[in-house]
Amino acid sequence: MTRVLLTGFAPFEGESRNPSWQAVRAAAAEPPTGIEVSAIELPCVYGASIAVLRAAIEEARPEIVVCVGQAGGRPDITVERLAINVDDARIPDASGAEPIDEAIVPGGPAAYFSTLPIKACVAAVRAAGLPASVSNTAGTFVCNHVFYGLAHLIATELPGVRGGFVHVPYAPEQVVDRTQPSLPTEAVTRALHEIVLTAARTRTDIRVAGGATH
Repeated sequence: MTRVLLTGFAPFEGESRNPSWQAVRAAAAEPPTGIEVSAIELPCVYGASIAVLRAAIEEARPEIVVCVGQAGGRPDITVERLAINVDDARIPDASGAEPIDEAIVPGGPAAYFSTLPIKACVAAVRAAGLPASVSNTAGTFVCNHVFYGLAHLIATELPGVRGGFVHVPYAPEQVVDRTQPSLPTEAVTRALHEIVLTAARTRTDIRVAGGATH
């Protein structure tokens, strides 16, 4: 059994729910065959989120970690390529913190690439009939903070672990009063199943275009 840890986030910015945690919880409740999945909800808080992630990794001892977050406004499942070593908050986190131009790990590398087969994951989600793409920016909010924290842990302490980050759109119930793209939780859950299976089965990524012009 391949051990996988999935993480989602608690609600933030006045929302009553976070589709990342809704989908992660559902994916862990009915894992794909041959995969042992555990799930943890991370606080949308700089610093504390990485501490909770570290504790969850120590307890679950996963081979693969897939962190998931909400990217309101994006229309599809986006598998992130890299995390950058900066916190730059446009809005406060759930604790009210608003770091500006602060290193996540002082003296750490400027960026880390995902160690998941990101393009193969995108292809698998699309093959399942769901929209997906490679993303070349995870932002500078808590999602990127966690992604970088995970990547730094893997690079410095957990060489046998592979991991990365996935952003998901709003859930339909979040956009009743605003014009924004959304995906049902069931669809996001299916996408996460495809990503988990692909990550478990694939060591070498496929070579297809996944870049951007801006």
